[in-house]
Amino acid sequence: MRIAVVNNFFPPRPGGSSHLAAALAERYVAAGHEVLVLTAAYPGAPAEEERHGYKVVRLPAMPMPKLGLSIDFDMAFALARPGNMRRVRRLLDEFGPDVIHQHGQFFDLSWISGWYARRRKLPVLLSIHTRLESPDPKYAALFKVLDRCLVKPIITRFHPRYVIMDELAASYCAQRYGATTVDYEYIPVAVEPSRFAVESTLDIRSRHGVGDAPLIVSLGHVIPLRDRLALVEALPTILGKHPETKVMVIGRVYYDAFAKRAAELGVSEAIITTGVVPSTEVPAYFAAADVVAHDLQGGGFGTASLEAMASGRATIGTVTETNFPAVQLRNWENFVLVPPNDPSGLADAVIRLLDDPEEREIIAKRQRDLVYGHFTLDVVTRQHLDAFERMTGRV
Repeated sequence: MRIAVVNNFFPPRPGGSSHLAAALAERYVAAGHEVLVLTAAYPGAPAEEERHGYKVVRLPAMPMPKLGLSIDFDMAFALARPGNMRRVRRLLDEFGPDVIHQHGQFFDLSWISGWYARRRKLPVLLSIHTRLESPDPKYAALFKVLDRCLVKPIITRFHPRYVIMDELAASYCAQRYGATTVDYEYIPVAVEPSRFAVESTLDIRSRHGVGDAPLIVSLGHVIPLRDRLALVEALPTILGKHPETKVMVIGRVYYDAFAKRAAELGVSEAIITTGVVPSTEVPAYFAAADVVAHDLQGGGFGTASLEAMASGRATIGTVTETNFPAVQLRNWENFVLVPPNDPSGLADAVIRLLDDPEEREIIAKRQRDLVYGHFTLDVVTRQHLDAFERMTGRV
């Protein structure tokens, strides 16, 4: 097959959907398919390049202006540049895709390629990586309006099939876009466990002066949907039992409410913020951790958390035991679950894990086994290719 992969986010830009799109593109090529990647320009990245057997074209794009709001984010829009619609049409005509795999329903490259697919009567698979939601009522209302008045009218015109990664995405697509189970492909997010199997020579604890202190690692950009407030508010209780504990927040800080709350609670000295770190160093940061706590607001369980599980570190989540279709989670057996936005419950879970290293290791091993059984790129790539074959009538 010829598969066009479309995502405004693509390496070297950091992010879960960026790296997943690249990993899947590489696996599609390894399985014998031809791949073209269309993405938005990113500082320092070439306009065109060949990598791992496929071509990447980065289209001129305009970055979203920073307005000093909590929803500021590092995004760029290709529609802001005249001629990009014609160029996408020309690139896709030259490539001749059998199917288009889009990442992100509210990215304008998804819209442009969707319009193309509608004209050419091509099947589209759309991966829902991020839900337009916010804990702030005014932003939540704004996002609902954007979904109803902008995103839904556009994407429903080219009738994609939706990659549903968890039960939250299924409910979201049903409520916001009127999708049904007939439109779904249940495929979880994927990670590459092998990158965590090699022992790192990078000493993260020395780099950040942590020493032998208990360390909680929290990886991912700080945004309202991953605000780390529950973790900060759990810290006084955690420090009461394990006073040397450090929390390491890794990623760009777009929303600093957690830092302000830490100052109010007098726990700022227990928090280390690293900013963005290279993807190649992520395994070392996980290796340094005793506990990982990243997705804490009930908004899902994403790539960073699954990578932490793959690295063999006890990882806390706030989803339900039925979060992943066909994957059975069992609290305190192969998973650690706490209620969303619950500092007390989170503190109890962290303390239990720190108090009992043996239980912590047992759960960490079971979490790692869970990833190897259900969330590897080999498993998920095959599920995507099976979907493409059904969509193109090859099976």
